[in-house]
Amino acid sequence: MYPTLYHAFLDLFGLDIPALKFLNSFGFFVAVAFMFAHWTLSLELKRKTQQGLLRATHRKVIVGEGPKPLEMLAQGLMGFVVGWKVLYIILNIDEVTTDPPGFLLSGKGNFIGGLLVGALFAYLYRRERLKSKLDKPEERTIEVPAAQHAGAITLTAALWGFIGAKLFHWLENPRDFLDTLASPNAKDIVTGLTMYGGLILAGLMVMRYFRKNGLAFWPGVDAAAPGVLLAYGIGRIGCQVSGDGDWGIASTLPKPSWLPGWLWSYDYPNNVNAVLGPHLGGYSGVPITEGTCFPGYCTHLVPGVYPTPLYEAIACVLLFGVLWALRERIQVPGVVFCLFLIFDGVERFLIEKIRVNVPWLGTWTQAEVISSLLVVGGLAGIWWFNRNRRLGTANAIKDTE
Repeated sequence: MYPTLYHAFLDLFGLDIPALKFLNSFGFFVAVAFMFAHWTLSLELKRKTQQGLLRATHRKVIVGEGPKPLEMLAQGLMGFVVGWKVLYIILNIDEVTTDPPGFLLSGKGNFIGGLLVGALFAYLYRRERLKSKLDKPEERTIEVPAAQHAGAITLTAALWGFIGAKLFHWLENPRDFLDTLASPNAKDIVTGLTMYGGLILAGLMVMRYFRKNGLAFWPGVDAAAPGVLLAYGIGRIGCQVSGDGDWGIASTLPKPSWLPGWLWSYDYPNNVNAVLGPHLGGYSGVPITEGTCFPGYCTHLVPGVYPTPLYEAIACVLLFGVLWALRERIQVPGVVFCLFLIFDGVERFLIEKIRVNVPWLGTWTQAEVISSLLVVGGLAGIWWFNRNRRLGTANAIKDTE
């Protein structure tokens, strides 16, 4: 496993680049996942605009205003934080790379660097606003094509997805929440994320964005749905590469002869959580005695477990391919989104049978409950949308008679 890109470059290419310790492997793949989600969303928004299902929106802007004090202050503060941290990193690279997340969330920094970069940010902002300043600012209405909303939609999903994933994890594991309150640290903030929490809250906030900005709702969520499946699959690659704990239970059943051993049972050496001791899934984390050992992460699982992140990555990328192939054939708005709910719900419900999770409702895990509701909601939605379309067609025929 590669907890950070530093470990990947060191093991694969023999390159020792300490600065790469700041780039968590899981975080890197999450960033890639959102890039692909943005790309597919842009393509779909353009296609649906050409079909007449989405229209450009309009926004009023003030053109020619000079620099605003509060905005200049905000730019200066942003620059201060950047300079405060970056110069300290440059001058103390060995210290900060021992615990990059801890440093980033700590109060350590270089005050002089913060002042210099903060002043630079404020100056650049002021200079750009003065270039476009008019003697008399004008209010103009600009047209915003639907595809230009893709970036804002993606950022909305990323921000609220992280918040939702963290909140749902604490809901499912209240003890972790109490431990974080008692002893907050960087690792507790950036780990322990529940996928469905992120999906639900991000989905609600994206829906709110569509409503607020006057974008047709069902064509909009149809446009977003395929990219969510692809992004989830890519994100699970990050879980597999880093070994972040989203693996399955101990793999004790006989392996099918045609299946590679690593695809049936995997011990996650050098996993990012450095798991040690017995765990709920029937495995134990033990120190590595042979092979590559990364300081601070030198454990593996005994016995090996089902590599469920890899299963989910394969399944979601394949399901994305199916949904992407079907999207142009489906003419009823809302049905693509409903198919996404069904695909995602079935995939997650099945994988829960071999994942490590705490029961939430009787013997059911939180993910099993939510995935079941997604499947039911998806099936009901397809029935509803097709029923309304048939009724609409029938009424149109009556009106022409």
